Amino acid sequence: MDITTVISTLLRDGFILVFNQDKLDIVKTAQALLAAGIGNMEVTCRIRQPLEKLARLRKELPAFVAGAASLIDWPGMLKVYNQAHADDPLPTLQQVADAGACYLVSAVNFSDAGYEKFAGRMAMIPGCGSATEIVTQFGKGANLCKVFPAKELGGPAFVEAVDPALHKMISLVPTGGTNAANIPDYINAGVLVMGGSFSMIEKATMQKIVAEQDYKLLAKELAAAKQLIDAARAKKYPGLDFARASLAEISQKTGRNFNVR
Repeated sequence: MDITTVISTLLRDGFILVFNQDKLDIVKTAQALLAAGIGNMEVTCRIRQPLEKLARLRKELPAFVAGAASLIDWPGMLKVYNQAHADDPLPTLQQVADAGACYLVSAVNFSDAGYEKFAGRMAMIPGCGSATEIVTQFGKGANLCKVFPAKELGGPAFVEAVDPALHKMISLVPTGGTNAANIPDYINAGVLVMGGSFSMIEKATMQKIVAEQDYKLLAKELAAAKQLIDAARAKKYPGLDFARASLAEISQKTGRNFNVR
């Protein structure tokens, strides 16, 4: 899947679901997202057998934009971790790419070697915690920059504070603590896409979804988040239809650059 299609899908959706739930079926979850009007999600490598699940998702829903997340692109740390977790090791960037990942996400920065191999070929969303990290990672080839952990960094106030230093050019993806209450504030701060896990759903409702494998209810909850994002973006950017606009049009009207050449 080409990089323009991937980034266009993320921008159209305005939301990246962090799939970190071993008790839910990955394909049925993706189908719930599609029913909610969302065509992507990131599969974290913190779940069991992430490569197998990612490959199955890409095989059964080839048009769905599946990313891989919780990646460690630093060989030294990866080696130490995998020696301690030989029964369920973390995959490399190459392994998730081979399994069919359409984009790469990390909670931390990607390495220079990672950019040399994948920048321009696959969408890359590194985790950043400062304006310097954001600018540095973007300069190496990042397409969007994940703000993580967003809540602990200051939430919408952090985004609003660092954005001028970025000349309001780099698209930030706050992840961690995003919810219905702060989605409008993030959009007002200039965010186009945000990440969120199942913790966005009320606890009792989520327990029901898991216990009963109720994917219709999951779709309903996800649709509510999507509608909130769409409403906030329509207010922030009147006249810009994210569902139909090209990447170039979104860039022109929002001022954001997505590092696609």
